[in-house]
Amino acid sequence: MITLEHCQQLDLQDPLRALREQFNLPSGVIYLDGNSLGALPKSTAARVAQVVTQEWGQGLIGSWNEAGWFDLPQRLGDRIAPLIGAAAGEIVVTDSTSINLFKVLSAALQIAKSADPARLRVLSERDNFPTDLYIAEGLCRAQGGTLELLEAGQLAAALAPEAAQDVAVLLLTHVNYRSGAMHDMAALTAAAHRAGVLTVWDLAHSAGAVPVNLKADQADFAVGCGYKYLNGGPGAPAFVWVSPQHADRFWQPLAGWWGHAAPFAFTPDYQPASGIARYLCGTQPIISLSALACGLDTFSAAESLGGMAALRAKSLALSDLFITLVEQRCAGHGLTVVTPREHGRRGSQLSLAREQGGYAIMQALIARGVIGDFRSGDGKQRADILRFGLTPLYTGFEEVWQALEQLRQVLVSGEWQRSEFSLRKVVS
Repeated sequence: MITLEHCQQLDLQDPLRALREQFNLPSGVIYLDGNSLGALPKSTAARVAQVVTQEWGQGLIGSWNEAGWFDLPQRLGDRIAPLIGAAAGEIVVTDSTSINLFKVLSAALQIAKSADPARLRVLSERDNFPTDLYIAEGLCRAQGGTLELLEAGQLAAALAPEAAQDVAVLLLTHVNYRSGAMHDMAALTAAAHRAGVLTVWDLAHSAGAVPVNLKADQADFAVGCGYKYLNGGPGAPAFVWVSPQHADRFWQPLAGWWGHAAPFAFTPDYQPASGIARYLCGTQPIISLSALACGLDTFSAAESLGGMAALRAKSLALSDLFITLVEQRCAGHGLTVVTPREHGRRGSQLSLAREQGGYAIMQALIARGVIGDFRSGDGKQRADILRFGLTPLYTGFEEVWQALEQLRQVLVSGEWQRSEFSLRKVVS
């Protein structure tokens, strides 16, 4: 039986424990929702104030040059590159994940149709993040294609060459937002390429949480989020990566002045910049980009301690502990661990299913200072899910023990059945 003292000892032995000091986490709170919104780095508030009061307030328009505002999307992209297995000059930080997905999926569909006009089908997972499906649905409707949604276990068969002759793109989120299950990027990309299919990967629940190697896995396109594991703040700009073999093949559809080959020539006709710069569109949100830079600083501090490999090892240790404690301390209360137990199939969150009361249980847990979140099912194929993000930059082993103890008390006492915990909030 795992004890509190055992978890405290794990914290003392943790070589990454000092990284937590980079974050401004409120006392009395166990924050297990970094998979939805990352914690605040201590340096962010001062940096944002500096941008506002000095660079904007005093430097005014000169800060586009003097403070290096103009090339900030590329410089931040270069800092994200090592986290996802890309090279410098291949990523820009810009817009939202949804907008970037629109750009790359549009480009991928154009490339596929130019090679074979019959390739009009987009394959995705039924349980993919909804905005990805909405973007794909809209693009397919506009371009005469179809979106086909499959269960995860059906993907390999659907990518067999004889079954995929009309498939243009495989669109997947690397780590599933509900279950925390992680796809085998290398295997699925290889299967897609054997069938002549391009791949688009959403790294929203991967970047900064699990090692990703886009180039080694030969992915074609990827997008990702800046405000979850990268700790860039609510609504932080996202990022976009395009394999160099595709970057100059087509315009992306949101051709804007920032992506022009000569943006300050102000010509009436559009000439796209070379490489990833053409995936920029309009004027960039400099204050938000500067906040994201502070989030990326927290990973720089981890580099000397083993970088993403060390963060991944701690993430797996935290989630192994979580699973064991659920089974030891919360058995008999209707909880099912739906996140895969195999390390190679797991992201950095743990998801628990329960047939009823999931929302109220999470609200009761939040009232006790343990912050996770809830994702509703459809009453048919999908169960309600309680999600717990285990962010290795700042989550400790004792916190996992305390969180599961609070969950046990909520379940044993039945306090989750109180009426106030069933009242739905706007953001749940």
